[in-house]
Formats: sequence, C-alpha cells, structure tokens
Amino acid sequence: MKTSILCTSLFALMASSAVSGFAPSSVASKSTTTTQTQTQISATSANNDDDEGDSRRQFLSQALATGFTFSAAALATTGVLAPLPANAASAESKINARLKGYGLPAITKVPNGMKPLLEVYGKGRNRFPLLVLMTHPFTWVVQLPSNDVNGEDGTVQAGEYAKGDTATFFLYADEGHVDDIGKAPKALFEKALIKAISQKGANVYQNFKVIKTTPQYDNPEYAGKDYVLCDFRYDLLTGAGFEVERRGVASVTSEGPAVEILWAASTRVRFKKTEETLRDIVGSFRVYADGINFSEAIAANDAKFALIE
Repeated sequence: MKTSILCTSLFALMASSAVSGFAPSSVASKSTTTTQTQTQISATSANNDDDEGDSRRQFLSQALATGFTFSAAALATTGVLAPLPANAASAESKINARLKGYGLPAITKVPNGMKPLLEVYGKGRNRFPLLVLMTHPFTWVVQLPSNDVNGEDGTVQAGEYAKGDTATFFLYADEGHVDDIGKAPKALFEKALIKAISQKGANVYQNFKVIKTTPQYDNPEYAGKDYVLCDFRYDLLTGAGFEVERRGVASVTSEGPAVEILWAASTRVRFKKTEETLRDIVGSFRVYADGINFSEAIAANDAKFALIE
C-alpha cells in the first residue's frame, strides 16, 4: 500500500513541469514550515535532439530524487505518506464550503505546514453534537470518534505519536455550561485539564500545574467569542516505572452544556522545538454548538446503523 501511494505520487511529480512543495513539515522553535523545492528545466533548441534528451533525463532524475527524499522522510516519521501541499489547499477549500453551509465564517489563515480539520463530535445519541475546528501538521496522524449502534466513543485527536506530540479534544461536563469563562477561577482550568490528561486513570500523572491563563477578550481573531489559553505542565507516569516531564498548552471555552478543551503537549525536551506548533494548533481551535443544524450529520450517522425511527 505504501509503495503504491509512493509510486503514484512520484508519477504525478514527474508529469508536471515544475516541482514544488515536496518537503515534509518539520516542527521547529521558530516556525513550522513546509520547505519548497523547485526544479526548473532550461529550454533547449528544437533542432538539438541530444540536448533535449539530456534535459528530459535530468528532469526525471531530479524529480525522482526530490520525491524519494520527501517520501522517505514522511514515511519515517508517520508510517504513511504525508499529504501534498496542494491537497492541503483543497482541504481548506472544502472545509470553508462546509463552514459556509453551517453559516459560519471561513478560515482566513492556516499556519505554514498545517492543514485544517473540521469534525462533528457527538453524532451518536449518547452525546450532544459540537462542530470542532482545528489545524494540525501535514504529517500528523488523525483519529476521529467511532460510532456504532450503542453510540459514539473516542475523540478528535491528531499527533506524531512516536515522538509524544499530540493534540486532543476533550469535553469536560462536570461544571456544565460556564458563563464568562474568561473570568472563571484558575481552579476550574486546573480541574478541567487534569480530567483531560488523566483519561487513562488518575495514577498516570503527578506534579500537575497550570502555569498561566490568558483570556482572549480583546483578540479580534476570536470575534467576541470567550476563549482562554492555558500553559501547563505535569509528569507522566509510564507503565515501565519512569517519569516523563511534559509541557502543554490548551484552549478552553464553553459551548452548550459543557466546557470544551483542545490541549496539545510534548515532552519537556521537545517542547523547545514544538512550542510554536502547539500554540498554533490550540490557537486555531474553534467549537460551535448553539444555532448549528446538525440534523444532516446525525441522520447520516443513524442511517449507517439503521437507527432512524
């Protein structure tokens, strides 16, 4: 399967007259970028068949080298071939069309090296529906909620799991809806984030601390919506008996009858490289509930399991 995808990508690459953007995204302390490689072929005389043949051979050689460099790096980091930047632009266009259908504003800025993700969380009858929007690096693996006749399980998550870099959506229902969450006490964010990081059990962490909270009252990018950005840290207790220091950031809001969180974290050592990427991810987080018509998404999900009454 990987070989098939790789070959398809390389043939598409060789068929074009210019090769650009075929580099895997790399997370760095300054920015997350997608390096663009461009191959240009000099025009040759129509009367010189030998030069023309050499030019074609040179192009194919450069195209193959570029393609294999990109593919090897992507496969090494994620196990799957990373999407090409053109696909990311297509994804943005499709998501903007969906947002327009919901009567919501379009995405106006996607950080370099990222692609947007839009998912209806809560299509199952055991949850209330929310529309979750975020961005993530091209090479990260995405996991979405699963549904069956019993309802919905799982969450919206993306990550480079081998390196411990993750971004996870979490719904905190203990407090119900919280008005003016930007004015909520720090204790609320501590409780909500502890619940978020300890889904596998209360004995998997220690030394948790919310370092700071930053309400986004005056940030025009949030269009008056009430979000709070948080910095936090904790020690992860592994099954092997050792501790891993982790640093994270989160965006917290309250839509519908709960508090919603997108939190992103890395190991403390990697946080020096991933911090800007993680901040871009949580900064892109938006969640919608009130006034959104989810009937089509819910009906489509119900139809899969013959749940329509």
